[in-house]
This record gives sequence, C-alpha cells and structure tokens, in this order.
Amino acid sequence: MNLDSLKSIEYEIALLVRLTTAYSPKLGDLDRSEYLILSEVNENGPLAINVIAEKLMLNISTASRQVGTLESKQYIRRFPDPENGRISLIELTNKGQEILNIVQKSRYNFYSEVLQNWSRVELKQLEDNLIRLNKDFKNRKG
Repeated sequence: MNLDSLKSIEYEIALLVRLTTAYSPKLGDLDRSEYLILSEVNENGPLAINVIAEKLMLNISTASRQVGTLESKQYIRRFPDPENGRISLIELTNKGQEILNIVQKSRYNFYSEVLQNWSRVELKQLEDNLIRLNKDFKNRKG
C-alpha cells in the first residue's frame, strides 16, 4: 500500500468526521448517536438493544443508556419480544418518527447543497466507497 495515500486517507477521514460533527447541531435536534439509533430502528425495527449495539458497534451498556435517553424523550418505546418475553424490542413512536423525518430532511438538504456539483457517477462512486469502507470497518476484528 502507498504510505502517502494512507496518510492522506487517514487525515481526510478525521477531517470529514470533524466537519460533519461541526455541522450536525445545525441539522436538527438529534445528536449523532440518537440519529443513528432512530435510523437503524426505522429501517430494520423493531430491534432488541443487543442487535442495535451490534449493528452500530456499541457495547451493550452504551446502547442501553442511549436507548434510555431516547425512551425518556418519547422517541421510542420498548415492548416484550413475543418470541422471548425476557427481551425488549425497540420501535419508534410517532414523535420519534416525526423528529427523524425532520432531521433526515434537513441532512438530505444539506448534503444536496454540498454535493450539488458532483455528477451522478461521482455520487454513485462516493456512495459505493462509503458503504464499502463502513462494511470493512464493521468486519475488522479488534
């Protein structure tokens, strides 16, 4: 591997995380963890906390705490898993769906402005490479 490319990639990813974190408060009333959990439950729910933790690479206690925060805001609700009553499943409430829709729209509009000069081919390449990078991160052991 080319060391110069790796140095550049590492720096650009760090900068991207910083820039997206800087803009996030302007894009809605959800922090990154709240947004990711609500999005995951919206796309794949209802989900158990351990599944949320696994999908987002969180430890169970962190996921439980974040789910508790979302529950206190009435964005999600817990209910017993019909197949295993010892497990709680998480689903969005109407209030959770509303806030997620608002924040997603704000984020989509923002990214649409940032990426407005990118061609369809460039956007597809970025999408494919981000999906691949996230998948590779998730598959990395240790």
